[in-house]
Amino acid sequence: MVYITNKDETEAKKIAQHLLDKKLIACANIFPINSVFLWKGKLKDTKEVVAIVKTKKENFEKVKNEVMKIHSYECPCIAKIDAEANKEFENWVMKECQ
Repeated sequence: MVYITNKDETEAKKIAQHLLDKKLIACANIFPINSVFLWKGKLKDTKEVVAIVKTKKENFEKVKNEVMKIHSYECPCIAKIDAEANKEFENWVMKECQ
């Protein structure tokens, strides 16, 4: 899985669609979050939207590179999360991703 923060739902959906079109992910879950962080020495408290995308382990670098091409943030969070799932779901992800 890959965890990607976005400025809004429109951007999260755009990135998810881009990755789906390229067959790099099987699906994406998109939901609102509140983020608190330091950016350039200033405390930020903002609303963002996270996309958790399901892909195979071998696709992480490709996913990261594609997100970096179209993401609006100067420094987006694109974090790989190692996870295990039920075999049926894993098989579906492997079938959907190139």
